[in-house]
Amino acid sequence: MVGLAYDCLANPLGAVRSTFEKAIASGSDPASFDGRDWGAVDLFRHFLFEDDGLTQVPILNSATIRWVQPNTLVRFRGMIQDMLGNEFYVGAYKDGSVWRTNKFTDVPQFPMDTSPDMRLWERRMLYCIPVPGQNSWTESPSEAVMYRSMNSATQQREKRHRLDVEATDNMDCNVSDEGVECSPAKKLKEDGRLQSQESITEGTSSSMIMGPDANRDSLPCLIKIYDCPESDLKLNEVFEFVGVFTFDPEFKVDKDECDDFTNGFSEDVLVHFPPNKVPRLHCFIHRKLAVHDFLPHSPTVEPKPNLVKEIREALLGHLTAILGNDGVAAHFMLLHLLSTVYSRVETVAVGKLSLNLTCFSKESVPVFGTPLRLAMKNLLPFTQCISLTVDYLNTASLAPRKDYETNRLITGALQLAEGSHLIFDETHLEAGTLNSVGVENARVLKTLMELQKVEYDFKFYKLDMAADIKMLILSEGKSNILPADIVLPFHPSSVGSSEVAAEALEAWRWYLATLRSLPHSIEPEMQKVIENDLVAARQEDRKLGTQDFSRLLTMGRLMSMSFGETSLSLEHWQMVKELERLRKERLK
Repeated sequence: MVGLAYDCLANPLGAVRSTFEKAIASGSDPASFDGRDWGAVDLFRHFLFEDDGLTQVPILNSATIRWVQPNTLVRFRGMIQDMLGNEFYVGAYKDGSVWRTNKFTDVPQFPMDTSPDMRLWERRMLYCIPVPGQNSWTESPSEAVMYRSMNSATQQREKRHRLDVEATDNMDCNVSDEGVECSPAKKLKEDGRLQSQESITEGTSSSMIMGPDANRDSLPCLIKIYDCPESDLKLNEVFEFVGVFTFDPEFKVDKDECDDFTNGFSEDVLVHFPPNKVPRLHCFIHRKLAVHDFLPHSPTVEPKPNLVKEIREALLGHLTAILGNDGVAAHFMLLHLLSTVYSRVETVAVGKLSLNLTCFSKESVPVFGTPLRLAMKNLLPFTQCISLTVDYLNTASLAPRKDYETNRLITGALQLAEGSHLIFDETHLEAGTLNSVGVENARVLKTLMELQKVEYDFKFYKLDMAADIKMLILSEGKSNILPADIVLPFHPSSVGSSEVAAEALEAWRWYLATLRSLPHSIEPEMQKVIENDLVAARQEDRKLGTQDFSRLLTMGRLMSMSFGETSLSLEHWQMVKELERLRKERLK
């Protein structure tokens, strides 16, 4: 039977120990538990998803770490920035005649002596960071209010809060068919000596605040994964991890005395990710997140054509106003925002639609570029803007690289999550000489634009990592560094207002997140129409090639999706052809 909610939240390790003891009492062999759950994960899965406990679990970030208690249940949402390999630890051992477990924790809860009854188990380690470019609106209002109220509280009030939860945090829970029975627990230091809850509380009160300039982007987390196939977790994917939060502000690393089997840490991890600076999360459950999972209010409605059409018109009007009443640019912008790589055929990333708006200048970027950047920030969960200059190209670290001295993957500006949006401002790009770094960075950017791949440098070899990043370029003329799918001269006629109601923003976010994943097909009759039109277009312009035809088909797919349709209609294909005609008129 699942225990009470506060037991799972305040003392998850108690529930782990109790399920372990119950499994041992039933005759199970501890040696069989490596790579297999004995009931603890099922207990938390029931609590989180069947008893609706997930909403009660705090999200760990640089704001909440000020008050979240160690050894409690937390959630961490982040991108896998580096995979640190596997770690051996003492998973089970005998304390006298009693079997104990160290699973889901860093430090033994009871004295542990070397004995032949020790069971060495294995866990994976992931270094995760908040999603690069994640915008603040992705934080739900209830969380924002809670975090602000906690931050504005006095230290005395925080101390009282810690004392209030001490009763549940400092208990061992026995899970049985009758429920959960709790009794006071004893905490041990790493040398086996008892440590009072008061000293732990006092020790973490100031150290857990990650500096005066801490923000949500500054808190990484070392995730420890148990009983999970390697194929389930990949670099750059975004996950929500739920598990036990551990953080030891008093931990001091003595590199000469590191012992992998004494405390479960590996030496490299201890030195480069010390527990007094990088919190740990021992994961019970993880789930991959998509863009729509970051919507604070995600209506559970189907994208019906009538509803979608209303939202589409409103969003198109908003984009038109921001783009100085340039309706053609607004239509292309809408298709660009809906684009996503949904397939790969050899080296071709099918579905991407990068956009290069030309005729921008240093003077017009503050007028139109800044509101456009803010609009992207308000509409999409992950956005960034890069001012492209010769100096930036010559000095920036764009592609991640492996540092074998620290055994770390050093991140780069282009290590981004799926669905990220990048704006490149080329209006400050002046004549200059690129050094070897600049030439390499220009090549990396071009590869990302054309193939949606980023080349990771592992020193002895290079590895292409697939990406799905929307790229928008603002430039005076056609970009030579970033060859976009769509090049469109920007023709504003006025300066509009970008103010919008919160309800409209929520609808547009839902629209962009939901429609990008709609299935799509082209009926045989339409295939014949498209084929005839493309043949006729080729006869008129012999310069048209397979890339142009692929781009038109992508635009047709996106146009249908923008109306909530899953099949290309003749009307929408005609709209695509008209947009292309207007674009070519401007290019003349």
